[in-house]
Amino acid sequence: MTDFAALLPRIERLLDRLDTPAAPALDWKNVRAARWSAQAGGLKPILHPQRAALKDLLAIDEQKQRVDANTRQFVAGRPANNVLLSGARGCGKSSLVKAVHARYAAKGLRLIEVDKAGLPSLPDLFELLADADYRFIVFIDDLTFAEHEAGYASLKAALDGSLAGPGDNVLIYATSNRRHLMPEYMAENLETKHLGGEVRPGEATEEKISLSDRFGLWVAFHGMDQETYLAIARHWAGRLGATPDEAFERAALQWSLGRGARNGRVAWQFARDWAGKQ
Repeated sequence: MTDFAALLPRIERLLDRLDTPAAPALDWKNVRAARWSAQAGGLKPILHPQRAALKDLLAIDEQKQRVDANTRQFVAGRPANNVLLSGARGCGKSSLVKAVHARYAAKGLRLIEVDKAGLPSLPDLFELLADADYRFIVFIDDLTFAEHEAGYASLKAALDGSLAGPGDNVLIYATSNRRHLMPEYMAENLETKHLGGEVRPGEATEEKISLSDRFGLWVAFHGMDQETYLAIARHWAGRLGATPDEAFERAALQWSLGRGARNGRVAWQFARDWAGKQ
């Protein structure tokens, strides 16, 4: 009886999929970005995807070089890695993924956005993409997990270990403010053991690290100093057609104090406000 009860949710999901009419296949020649939602019937085109240019992403030159090189290898059909972009908020992680997509879209690169609710159905997505004559980045933005969240095991299996993993034409790029994607607690440090002079993490820590370890490329983002923040604000003001004057820097710093942060996103938001008032 217990085994049957455990099967019921899976049976219900299967029946829902049978009742839902299959969505027409996307014309990837004309669709460059899409959103995956198994509940809504599969892939939905994003008709006007946000675009970013690599030249507009300042103060992250090393990060740009690493992600661009990996993506270039992938588009050329050479081996490449799944990528985890992690670190300080507002420093360009998501914008960098959008920028490399914009650079290589004309060469056959397509971007598919997946939220956490879609992670358990990743095998279905991989099956849809397996025979397509394009290269796909599955983009999971702002990814973090609570303890025992269902999508954690799904993503872990999709990255490495599942027979229903992605084909050679699919990579996963994820962004997160946490390097290991899950909250880490002081109590877990107490599980650390010292054996023969070696430091060995406890089981809880090992489990958390095991997911981020499955990304072949880690790209870290860091906070920025005041001069870098101001340089980015000046850059965006110029791009928006505004001319910084003697009050610009003071206003930009006051804006960052009000937001409680100094990063590229805050600089861009200030520049939009400044340009709009010119």
